Amino acid sequence: MKKTHCFILLFFLPVAGALAADALPDKVDYNGDIKRILSNNCYACHGPDAKKVKGGLRLDSFEGATKELKSGERAIVPKDLVESALAYRITTEDVDERMPPADSNKKLSGREIALLKKWVEQGGEFSKHWAYVAPKKVAAPKVEQKGFTQNDIDRFILERLKAKGFNPAKEADRRTLIRRLSFDLTGLPPTWQEVEAFVKDKSPKAYEKLIDRLLAKPQYGERMAVYWLDMVRYADTIGYHSDNHETKPLYRDYVISAFNNNKPYDQFTREQLAGDLMKDRTTDQLIASGYNRLNMNTREGGSQPKEYTAKYLADRVRNASTVWMS
Repeated sequence: MKKTHCFILLFFLPVAGALAADALPDKVDYNGDIKRILSNNCYACHGPDAKKVKGGLRLDSFEGATKELKSGERAIVPKDLVESALAYRITTEDVDERMPPADSNKKLSGREIALLKKWVEQGGEFSKHWAYVAPKKVAAPKVEQKGFTQNDIDRFILERLKAKGFNPAKEADRRTLIRRLSFDLTGLPPTWQEVEAFVKDKSPKAYEKLIDRLLAKPQYGERMAVYWLDMVRYADTIGYHSDNHETKPLYRDYVISAFNNNKPYDQFTREQLAGDLMKDRTTDQLIASGYNRLNMNTREGGSQPKEYTAKYLADRVRNASTVWMS
């Protein structure tokens, strides 16, 4: 790579990317802004799989991205765009050197290029997955708007809206509000009597009382259970071939009851994964472990039991990993 050419290109590039850069955050965040770009466009050849790494370059860690390559270059030289090969490779018009390569059928957008450049300029810092980063208490923004900011969450929202040039929507009337809450929490529209009662309730805690009433309805658990049952792949049929009917209502009702009774998530998890192994287990805990039997089931004549047992086990491992570990 010729540094002179790189310098000239980087000097004029801000003009071409000005519109994309306008919307960039003040501080580029690796997990929020950069990791997805690198993962989607670069990891196939420069990711964590050592067997597929090309050119000795890895872009999944600070050490890999900043180490000197055989060519003498470094993909990232913190705070130095001119010396960072990454900046040159993602902007050059030379198709033989442009990254991602043309035959990968991947192309960075103007915003993605601008984000990568700004990230390098700010030091090219990598950070742990958000789940392993200790949360920090952040002071609420000092913004106020009459009729909108009632708590700190509102202030954070208002700050983001103002940064984008937007204003909050007008406050919904009570008939609209009760419909939204009812559909969100129970999946059903409110009755005419419920609407009129809420409209006429002028007490300061009318909204909070409405939420409590909706949360106390059995339909709340049914509504919330829908999402969980989808994730664990609950079905009323066996899944193979003729897709014969096969219900597991006790497990379904256990999930509904767990939401209605506000069961702690850690307990909810233990009971499903190992309820049948718990000391002094209850009937509910045994039912909860039915999660492990939610796999598809074949009744085909001539099927190989060992083959399908392996399929069942693989399905549960895959599903448990997806549900609890994303």
